[in-house]
Amino acid sequence: MKNHLKLAAFFLCVCALLGFAASRLQAEGGGYSFKVHNTTDQAIKKLQASEDGETYGNFDIGAGIEAGKTITLVWDKSTDGGKCNWWFKATFADGDDSEAKKFDFCEKDLELEF
Repeated sequence: MKNHLKLAAFFLCVCALLGFAASRLQAEGGGYSFKVHNTTDQAIKKLQASEDGETYGNFDIGAGIEAGKTITLVWDKSTDGGKCNWWFKATFADGDDSEAKKFDFCEKDLELEF
């Protein structure tokens, strides 16, 4: 039961922190922003984040990130005291998942590439 509560709390936090639609995700005077660049020839349909590299939650990226495109995403201000290192993975239009990659969000002008 305790693990279920931890998992539920984690997903609630991730959803609350990352539930922005991609078309509206611009840094507007608040929160930390970063870019995601799709370097592949397929659209990214899903982007997932994990603080521990094991339990992932979804970013809302709307219809996805087209091949060759870059979008800006924003962390919620409530993550300001969070850890720097997060794991990310992408799911592509053909259903394949990328390998999970660790990114340092304390890095200035961070751009994630898949």
